[in-house]
Amino acid sequence: MHIVHVGMEFDVLRENNKIANANYHLMKKNGIKAIEFMGSIGSGKTALIIKLAEKIRKKGLSACAIAGDVTGDDDQKRMKESGLDAVNCNTGHECHLDANLVRKSLEKIDLGKYDVIMIENVGNLVCPADFPLGADYRVVVISTTEGDDMVRKHHDIFLHSDVAILNKMDIADAVGVDPDVIMEDYRKLTGGLKTMYACSARTEGGIDEIMSVLSL
Repeated sequence: MHIVHVGMEFDVLRENNKIANANYHLMKKNGIKAIEFMGSIGSGKTALIIKLAEKIRKKGLSACAIAGDVTGDDDQKRMKESGLDAVNCNTGHECHLDANLVRKSLEKIDLGKYDVIMIENVGNLVCPADFPLGADYRVVVISTTEGDDMVRKHHDIFLHSDVAILNKMDIADAVGVDPDVIMEDYRKLTGGLKTMYACSARTEGGIDEIMSVLSL
């Protein structure tokens, strides 16, 4: 028999939300805008963060990233090689970042130096949904290479995010995916109250619109 400890789960979520709120106010106190990026492995989160950071720097602002992953520091290395300051945050066994891990990462950052902090969550479209981290925006990134059924399969992550992005538009035809199907699924799911934004981090198509949507 499988026993679900509902009370324990509620306590974990409540404590996470408490720390997330503290993270939010800490960053606001330092004048920082924070953006969380969720999405599967290979959706292009890292590439999108790097491209947005380049745009941010061109506007005379400073950015830093928290690179979340189960193990390793590959994404952090890519970010730093691009000129983006970044700290690594490994979860060990967990399939998502939580607010406490982000708090510990913030302790490693000189918050007075940055205008924007971008938080890359672990590559997963399920686990991160229930664990806000304290960001101004929660962004979910999917790509055309993942097929046209992503919205239908993963309602929660889209309903728990503020902004949805469909990446890798430049190869939609090559992988045989119709972006309009994905967009329509998202429209139906959100009742038309939200818009999914299309882009290509590789070609920079749609990046300026995303900058505007995120108030960068």
